[in-house]
Amino acid sequence: MTLLVRQYQPADRDDIADVCLRTAIAGGDASGRYSDDALMPEVFALPYLAYDPSLVFVVTNGHRVVGYVLGVADTRDFVEWWRREWAPGFAARHPRPGPPTGREPAFTEARLLEAGRDPDRMLVAELDEYPAHLHIDLLPEAQGQGLGRRLVDVLRAALRGRGVPGVHLGFDPSNTGARAFYERLGFVELPSSTPTAPLFGISTG
Repeated sequence: MTLLVRQYQPADRDDIADVCLRTAIAGGDASGRYSDDALMPEVFALPYLAYDPSLVFVVTNGHRVVGYVLGVADTRDFVEWWRREWAPGFAARHPRPGPPTGREPAFTEARLLEAGRDPDRMLVAELDEYPAHLHIDLLPEAQGQGLGRRLVDVLRAALRGRGVPGVHLGFDPSNTGARAFYERLGFVELPSSTPTAPLFGISTG
């Protein structure tokens, strides 16, 4: 089946949430790990669709989205928007951790709720050089075909067109495949990176 990269469309929203959930635990499926399967997408995917859908690109198999890259050009502005527009609704929808699932991941539900309420976690030290940031996720059927590189290249080109000098990302340190992928693309580890919270960046040029 042919896989295509294209601009995000509003009808893709539910598929993006599903891909986010199914790749959320070091690239593996987080379904049923939290009391609400909506939690992970509401922190790491859906805010980006609301804030700037023009910087969202997807991989589709003709029927549904099987991968995406989500980006923002100005992380500082995104943090302000999140605090004003996203965090209040998120806190109202998820005031406290839900019942234990018996499958609690290392990134606990309490920490996930904190991430949804506190966008300041995104204010990394290197924002002057790498003001943009991204999230990229692909289902297994879309991996190993060069589509991750294409998504990153498309986003970098869009950011370059806006005069953005660099983009950064973080990832689960246990996801060694992700680290190798980013290094192959030319991302470099940033000074504020730590073993438990790796941070990589790349220029848009």
